[in-house]
Amino acid sequence: MRTPLRTTLVTVAVLALAAVGGPAAAAPAGAPTGQSGPAAPSAPSAPAIPVFTDGYGLTQVPGATEVHSATDFTITVTTPQVSGPHKIRVFLPSGYAADPDKRWPVTYFLHGGGGTVNDAAAAPALRSDKMITVVPDGGLKGWYADWVMQNTAEGAANWETFHLTQVVPFIDANLRTIPDRDHRAVVGLSMGGFGSLHYAEARPDLFGHVAALSGGIDFGMWQIRAAVLATELNLPGAWCAVSTSGSGQCVGYGPYVDSDAIFGSPYPVFNADRVWKAVDPAAPANLAKLAGTGITLYTGDNDVIDAHTAAASKTVKARLDGLGIPSRLVAYGNGASLAPTCNGGHNYGCWGPALADYVPRLEAAFAAAGS
Repeated sequence: MRTPLRTTLVTVAVLALAAVGGPAAAAPAGAPTGQSGPAAPSAPSAPAIPVFTDGYGLTQVPGATEVHSATDFTITVTTPQVSGPHKIRVFLPSGYAADPDKRWPVTYFLHGGGGTVNDAAAAPALRSDKMITVVPDGGLKGWYADWVMQNTAEGAANWETFHLTQVVPFIDANLRTIPDRDHRAVVGLSMGGFGSLHYAEARPDLFGHVAALSGGIDFGMWQIRAAVLATELNLPGAWCAVSTSGSGQCVGYGPYVDSDAIFGSPYPVFNADRVWKAVDPAAPANLAKLAGTGITLYTGDNDVIDAHTAAASKTVKARLDGLGIPSRLVAYGNGASLAPTCNGGHNYGCWGPALADYVPRLEAAFAAAGS
């Protein structure tokens, strides 16, 4: 019985890729352990940026800092939790340096599959003067998860641990954040839409606000499971190129790994898919953890991908309603109601305007929470 199911899912992954995947308070334990020194400037005249201190399992790579401006820079870190060096891009409010006593809300933006931290540049709304935006590397196919298999060609792949127990406290230790859930949000699109909703459910103590754009947020849908398999098997579809902000073709999803590598077996036989069920953002038990969280969902429905993210988003909305948990769903269909650049598909022509709609609402929620 396993072989036909595997064939079905892999065939769907190859032919349709019919879901998502890409561009697609008190200090926590583990205090900083070393001083890395000033971030290396990209040029002698580069503007000054905040000095970061290593800690929480993260070590900066000397000389790898990219300074785009005094309020836009990228540091590179290593950690035993995830193989290789990984970038963290930061957008600071323009008044950050001028007001050294002020602390700021912070939003974590999670990119999609096949994407990078630089995808955030395609959404100008993320460069807010009322909050810090942090964009951590999520891998080409990290799926914001601690992988079941740690011995694949990807090596160590504990993405969830990296982000939630290392990056978040590292940022709070090095930047002037307001380190509580009322002033911390997680926002993601496509693969990152899964990540944002999953992280908000996994750590409601960290995040008081969450938004998922065209997200793979219902693992009960075989189409979305097939999309995850497609990224594992490195089978990019035509949509991949328009799901990132960069020019040219999508770079794909990195090396081939087993189709069970991330969440284990996807097949609903003898509870083999128990990990998928445990992390499913649409599962009522997981959605119940979002009580008291500000929840927003965006999706179009006008291409083969967002047709399925629309179904997933509507399921999540209906289940939240059934639980009595307030949420906001913006189903913009073919995009005409959202922006002239939006065709209702899986691309930044829609996500940019969606974030332009969401960020002012998030800023208002942060302000209402006080300081």
